[in-house]
Parts: sequence; C-alpha cells; structure tokens
Amino acid sequence: MDYTIDDVMDFIEEEDVKFIRLAFRDAYGVQKNISVMPGEVRKAFRDGAPINAREVAGFGDCPYATLYLKPNPDTMAILPWRPDSGRVLRMLCDVCTPEGDEYISDTRRILKDAILTAEEQGVEFRFGTETEFYLFLKDEEGKPTRIPYDEAGYMDIAPLDKCENVRREITLTIEQMGLTPERSHHESGPGQNEIDFHYGKPLLAADQMTTFKMVVSTIADRYGLVSDFSPMPIPGKPGNGYHINIYAVTKDGEDVVKYAAAGIIEKIREITLFLNPTDNSYARLGNSNAPDRVDWSSGGGSELMYIETYRGKTRVELRSPDASSNPYLVYALLIHAGLSGIERKLPLPDELTEDIALLPESKREAVELAQASEFVKKIVPEEVIREYARG
Repeated sequence: MDYTIDDVMDFIEEEDVKFIRLAFRDAYGVQKNISVMPGEVRKAFRDGAPINAREVAGFGDCPYATLYLKPNPDTMAILPWRPDSGRVLRMLCDVCTPEGDEYISDTRRILKDAILTAEEQGVEFRFGTETEFYLFLKDEEGKPTRIPYDEAGYMDIAPLDKCENVRREITLTIEQMGLTPERSHHESGPGQNEIDFHYGKPLLAADQMTTFKMVVSTIADRYGLVSDFSPMPIPGKPGNGYHINIYAVTKDGEDVVKYAAAGIIEKIREITLFLNPTDNSYARLGNSNAPDRVDWSSGGGSELMYIETYRGKTRVELRSPDASSNPYLVYALLIHAGLSGIERKLPLPDELTEDIALLPESKREAVELAQASEFVKKIVPEEVIREYARG
C-alpha cells in the first residue's frame, strides 16, 4: 500500500490505535520491535525512535551507542489478533545513524542498494516463495515438544491433516494484513506445512516473509502449538526448505532470468553461508529432496535449481535456501549474482552434468568461502560477515 505519514496519523486516530510497534530486523532477519504511543509517532517519522544498537545481533561493532528506527508508512498493518478496542499497528523501519543515514549493516538497506543497482542497469527482479514449517505440540507447562501435530503426509486432507485449520487462519490473517498468499498444503513430514506467495518486488517480498513468519508463530501459539522453520527439526524426516522463484526482465521486457540463473549458479558456493546460516542447515542439504550439488534441471527433483519454460515464460526455482536465512540479505545477494550473469550473458552450464561442484558440506566450509569471496565483500559489510562467521 502507498500510505503516507498523514494517512498513518489519520488511521491511528480514526481506528482507535493505542500502540504502534516499530519493527526492524537483526543481521539474521529475526524481527525485533519497540512499542510507542500515538503521540510519539510523528517524532519517530521525523527523528527516529532510539534503540541500543550494540545489543542487536550484527550491530555489536556499531560505532554508535544509539541507532534510530524510522518507520516506513507504506508497511503499516493492523495486527488482527489484538483487541479491536485499543488496536495495535505495526510498521517496518529502517535503522538509521544519528546523522539520519541508513546504517550500513541494516540488511534492509543492503537490499535497497541492490534494487537500485538493478534499476540502474535496466533490470527488474521479483521473487516468489515456497516456505515450509512444522507444527509441534506443547507440553502441560506450555513448553515446546518435538511431537508433531499430526502424522499426515504430502497434500493429505482432513481428518488426517490436522493442520488444515491452522493454515487457513494463517492465510486469512495474512490477507487482513494486506498480503496475498497463493496456495497452501500439508507437506511430506508429520506436522509439516507449506504456504506459498506470488512473485513480488524484492523489498515487498522480504517484508512479506518477515510478516509471514511472525503470523505463523502467533497463530500457532493461539492453537496451543509451536511453529518451527528450522532446516531439520526432526532427524530422519524431511527438512524445511525456503524455495525462491526468481523473475528477471529488462526495461524493454526481455526475459533475462536464465542469464541471472547462470550468475547465481556461478556464485552459489560463495553466498551459501547467508542462504544457509546455521549448522543445522547443512544437515538438511543432501537429505530427502534438498540439493547438495551445484546443478540444475528442467525435470524437477533434488537439483539446486529447477528451470522450466511454460507458455513462453521461464520459471527459475532456487531450492537450497532455508528459512533460518535473512530474506533481505538473500535477495540482495541473488540480485547481484543475477546481474553478474546478465551483464555477461552467461550461459547455463550443461544440465545435470556429472562434472559439478558440491555445495558447502558444513557451516565452517561456507564461512571460509564467504570470507574469501571478493564478490561477497562488495555487498555484505564486514560487520555482518563477522557476525555470520561467529554466530
């Protein structure tokens, strides 16, 4: 939505909004927030709301003791699960320095810079997502267990699929917040679900993912459950993927996504640390249908990238990322890697060739590749690289 500051202020008054959550993210994309009262909102728009920067993951080396949250009015959304009287509104914020500049290690800024670079080169990217998560029971004390909510399998239906009502409420809640999910279904693992989103512009897609994970966690809790997006919640069962569909065209309408795909394949080992940032991420790669090789196919399977042409349009699906990653950082790296392929009109390697590299087999290997990459160093601030290396 294209809301203005005045739109937000009018909405707060007309809809009896009493609390405003100013949300931001740490280096891993984990959503954080502070709450302010209505009388503080104009000041936040003008000057920003202060936070203790060095307590935020990825900002520990910040030269400023205080950073400032400046809300984006077009991200305004009511939290539908809060009371109708004394409503709660949320806005996503940019993290800024005392001088008013966006802080270098704020990953939302890194993505905005990538989008600007693409625009300057006459290329538009969009991303769609297919995100998996488990639903687990809680014990009598309300603590999470590893007992799945059901024992259903791939695309099963009720009553075997007990997650159906939870998924429905998640999608309806997301719609109330101005987002549009595409489809949902039960996945292969017990208690495992998938909800997909249409292609969106990169910043919207990243904001959408941030909101989506918050909604899933909140609705699951309302059902007495806990959601889990981690890569391998249950050893021996299917892991949670975060498949990313990629769209790229020039300003003249030329489809250049295959060149972008070739660029991503070329850089994938160097950027895997940020697509798969936890030790648990590497337990998933190579298991079930998760890829562990730098390959692609048009047939669909366990390859890194699935590329198909249907009715004259090319769809590229990257299958290695997991949802422990930060979507702002992931999309920024994919844009830059895609541009590197587009600029050179880089052809795809041979399909499913046997002479191919493996994805990093451990986080340690992924860290070493990222730290040695000049490509990564041009995009990701040193402070963020250090955080991922030690995190």
